[in-house]
Amino acid sequence: MKKLILTSLLILGMINLSAQQRNADIKPHPESKDIVSVLDFGAKADGKTDDTNAIQKAMESFGKRGGTVYLPNGTYLIAGSLNIPQAVTLKGAFESVPSHNGIRNAGLPKPGEDGTTLLITGGKGQDIEGTPAITINTNSTLRGIVMYWPTQDPDKVPDAYPWGVAMKGKNPALLDVEMLNPYNAIDASHNERALIRNISGQPLRRGIYVDAIYDIGRIENVHWNPWWSMKPTLYNWQREHGEAFIFERTDWHYVLNTFCFGYNVGYKFGASQGSTGSCNGNFLGIGADACHTSVKVEQSAAYGILITNGEFVAMHGDDPTMVEVTNANKGNVRFVNSAFWGPCEQIAKINGQGTIGFSDCIFVQWDRSKENRSAIQVNSGSVSVRGCDFMHDSPQISIGSNVDRAIVSENTIKGKIRISNNAKSSYVEGNLGTE
Repeated sequence: MKKLILTSLLILGMINLSAQQRNADIKPHPESKDIVSVLDFGAKADGKTDDTNAIQKAMESFGKRGGTVYLPNGTYLIAGSLNIPQAVTLKGAFESVPSHNGIRNAGLPKPGEDGTTLLITGGKGQDIEGTPAITINTNSTLRGIVMYWPTQDPDKVPDAYPWGVAMKGKNPALLDVEMLNPYNAIDASHNERALIRNISGQPLRRGIYVDAIYDIGRIENVHWNPWWSMKPTLYNWQREHGEAFIFERTDWHYVLNTFCFGYNVGYKFGASQGSTGSCNGNFLGIGADACHTSVKVEQSAAYGILITNGEFVAMHGDDPTMVEVTNANKGNVRFVNSAFWGPCEQIAKINGQGTIGFSDCIFVQWDRSKENRSAIQVNSGSVSVRGCDFMHDSPQISIGSNVDRAIVSENTIKGKIRISNNAKSSYVEGNLGTE
C-alpha cells in the first residue's frame, strides 16, 4: 500500500513538474492570423516609450477585413491619438471593467499595476475641439483597458483635454473600459447604433455626449463615481461644472442602469446645436446622486423622455433640485416608479409648454431650509401627478395660473394635504393625507 502511495505521489509530482515546464514554455502568442500583438509591431509597454505609432501600425496591418489587436499586460504611453480602423478590435487584458482608486485609497491597485493601461498625454490644454485620444469607427471596438491621464493633479482644478473616446460611423462599440480621470470622456455623437457597455470612472467636465443619432443607440452599465479624487479644489470644481450625461438630438436611445455622483447636472436633455431636434428615449434604472440638479430638461421631443425606476438625489449648491424643466421645453417627460430623496430645496421646478408626468413615485426630504416650499412647483405647461407618495410633512404641489392643465390624483401624503392649484383646467381628486 505504501509503495502504491509513493508511486502515485511520484507520478503526481512528475505531472505537476511537466505542467510547470509547459507553462514556462508558453508565451503570449496570437491565437490565429486574425489576432496580432502590438509587441510584434514595436510597442514597449513600459509607460515611458510613446507606443502610439506602434499600436496604430498594428491596427492598420489587417487592411479592410479587420481583426483583433491585442495589448498584453503592460502600460502604454499614448502621446498622440489612435484611430481604430473599420472592423478592428483593440483589446486589452481585462475581461470586465476594472477599478483603480488606489490614488484615492491607499492599498488599492493603481493604474498600471495590473492589466492593460493606456497613459493619455496628448491634447493637454485643448477641450472638445481637439482630436480625441481614441476614435472608434464602423464595426470597430475598444475593450478591456484602463485609460488614465497621468498629468492631471488630484489636488487642483483640472486641465482641459479632448474627448477620451469618440464613436463614429455605424455600430462602434466601447466595452469593459475604465476611464479613470478624463476631462471629457465619451463623444457618442454622429454615429448609428453605438454600443457603450460596462464603463466606469470619474469624468471631470463631461461624461457622455449624445447628439445627431438617427438610429437607436445603447448605453448600459455606465457608472461615474469620484474614485480618482475627492480633494476639495478638484471635486468642488467638478460639482460646479461637471455634466455626467448629455443628450441632444437622438431618436429613441436606450439607456440602462447608469449612475453618476457629484456633478452639477446628472442628466441634461437639450436641443441639438449641429442638427435639428432634441432627445427622445427609454431610460431605465438610471441614477444621479449628490448633484446640484439631478435631471435638467432644456428641451425634449414630443415623443417623450421616458424615465423608469430612477433614483435621484440633489443636496449641493445654492438651490439643489431633483428635476428642473426650463422655459424652452415643448416636449414630454415621464417619471415612473422613481425615488427622489436627499435634503434638497424642492423636487421639481417645471416651466415651458410641455407635459411633465410623475406616476407611482416616492418623494422624500424637500424644503430643507423650512421655507414652506412645495415639492413640485409647476409654473407653466401641463402636469400629471398620480399615485405618488409624499413622505415629508411640507407643502406638496403648487400649480401656477399659467399652467394649462393639471391632474393630481390618488396620491398618499404625510400630514395635511397642501396642494395649491391655480391651473386653467384641472382635476385634483382622491388624494389622502394622514391629517
